[in-house]
Amino acid sequence: MLVSLEEVEPLLRSPVTGGRLKRCEASLVDEADTSSRFAFVGHAPVLVDFDRSIFSPSDLLDGQAVSQVARPRFSGLRSRLKRLLSPPKRVTSENVDEFIRLLLRDNDNPVVLVVGGGTVGQGMAPLYEHPNIRVLALDVYASPLAQLVADAHQIPLADASIDGVVVQAVLEHVLEPQVVVDEIWRVLRPGGIAYAETPFLQHVHEGAYDFLRFTASGHRWLFRRFEAIRTGVCGGAGTQMLWSIDYFVRGLFRSVAAGKAAKLSFFWLALLDPLVPAAYANDAASGFYLMGRKTETSLKPREMASAYRGAQA
Repeated sequence: MLVSLEEVEPLLRSPVTGGRLKRCEASLVDEADTSSRFAFVGHAPVLVDFDRSIFSPSDLLDGQAVSQVARPRFSGLRSRLKRLLSPPKRVTSENVDEFIRLLLRDNDNPVVLVVGGGTVGQGMAPLYEHPNIRVLALDVYASPLAQLVADAHQIPLADASIDGVVVQAVLEHVLEPQVVVDEIWRVLRPGGIAYAETPFLQHVHEGAYDFLRFTASGHRWLFRRFEAIRTGVCGGAGTQMLWSIDYFVRGLFRSVAAGKAAKLSFFWLALLDPLVPAAYANDAASGFYLMGRKTETSLKPREMASAYRGAQA
């Protein structure tokens, strides 16, 4: 269930100074610098250090924090077609179940931060539906689900204040993913759990706000300060091929609709993903997942070559 902003207000910190925040009329004020104020857009405070963000005040304040990219809503036939083209991943469902189990083993009422939580991510509904899990979501646009409008490069929360973090299909959309992962590490309590899904072989999506991709080894290095609980492929070679078919056809015919039609014709390729052995899938995956526990140690550079699990080993 979504946690109320009032409940987490003691955890909020200034993205500029790290100082505590207090309410003052229709804004939050930094106790360390009372000239620093953060306005609300609707129900959510805009906690962004604009001097260090890709977003400007006009993007988020003047524009009422409307998303900078189109976020279509699907219903009826379009919803069914989308489900066919991007079916729920069993591995995500299994991982979310394990994530919940680990959280509840350590805490009866854990707080989970969802980075990029403006919408419910694929397979993440059980987190929101669980009566004992309190979900705090932040995103860079206003949403009924997001209690905070914030830039994940400066997560506006106190150190060691969160039990779990989910970052699904987000790290490709940030300029400095290592900074974001370090922030996730900072806000997690000792032993807290992070769950990430991040693309490898996917074409550009969300246009000007799409920056990076990661191999399995690169993804593991991002989370080098976490003990790996589970890692693997989420979307294999067949899913990756669907991306290529879509973007090849849309480019050939200068038509997004043509690309989607071609993708629909080959939807069955994704069903073949389980037939590809893990070692080969690691070299040709659409994306990877990692579930990890915060630790005080870190992988060393010399350990990374032996961490490779592809077919070319």
